[in-house]
Amino acid sequence: MRFVDYVKISVVAGKGGDGCVAFRREKFVPKGGPAGGNGGNGGSVIITADVQLHTLQDIRYHRIYKAKRGSHGEGSLRHGKSGEDIIINVPAGTVVKDRESGEVLADLQNHGESIIAARGGWGGRGNAKFVSPTHQAPREFEYGRSGQERDLELELKVLADVGLVGFPNAGKSTLLSTVSRAKPKIADYPFTTLTPNLGIVKSGEYTSFVMADIPGLIEGAHEGKGLGTQFLKHVERCSVLLFMVDANDEDPSDSYRKLYDEVNKFSPSLLKRERLLAITKMDAIVGVPKMATFEPIDIYPISSVSGEGMDALMQAMVKRISG
Repeated sequence: MRFVDYVKISVVAGKGGDGCVAFRREKFVPKGGPAGGNGGNGGSVIITADVQLHTLQDIRYHRIYKAKRGSHGEGSLRHGKSGEDIIINVPAGTVVKDRESGEVLADLQNHGESIIAARGGWGGRGNAKFVSPTHQAPREFEYGRSGQERDLELELKVLADVGLVGFPNAGKSTLLSTVSRAKPKIADYPFTTLTPNLGIVKSGEYTSFVMADIPGLIEGAHEGKGLGTQFLKHVERCSVLLFMVDANDEDPSDSYRKLYDEVNKFSPSLLKRERLLAITKMDAIVGVPKMATFEPIDIYPISSVSGEGMDALMQAMVKRISG
């Protein structure tokens, strides 16, 4: 299944049913009173978060959602039936925006959270509702009101505790597959990861957290190069950023600086999160490369293949997640 994290849809709520004008016609009742029922309310369009979903793929091919209208009122005080609501299930982590104004209507992060994206119109009142002491035989009624119509943007941002940030082939997928049961694609060419991968990492008997493998960045990612802006948005929810630099790079310190700059240009607030730096593929070199970083940051030389430094890194991530 293709990973889809952005779609545009239109939602149209149902119109309310019209009220009815009617009068009773009963035996032995010389003057039948008004008996027009109310129209039913129109159906609403509701967007709900579902943790079982991981992509907006299904919604991509269903761009217009239109709820049913309410039924008209009838005589004998019979009220019209309300139109059925439409439920749109989306992955947890979906942001709902109004396309016209750009306003964020909802940020659905937890299972079951929902928003009425378009509210159904109210049903009109029948003439029975217009009776008064001085107006015993009203012929007034109301038409049903139109439902809301909206053009929306749905944007999915993955929910994870730790986000992996690095250039292509820095060992992010290998790390994720080593510490979790996730099965990301792994190969010796750069762009093996084309969509975010999530894995649940267990640390000890009772501790676990979610790790996200973000597709590799390239210089200019903050400008959208290599689809960088689409990928960087997925680390916006992570509480800890794990920068990963290949020990075999010509200058690992410079690689880290470039990663730092790309994240900073995309969203400076991300650098206020807890950050760690892992020097990967230590099994492929002799000694530890010198890392003269331009800022204080905890550095962890690791090898996902040999297991070198993995315990220390895991403990550091758990400590920072728990605060």
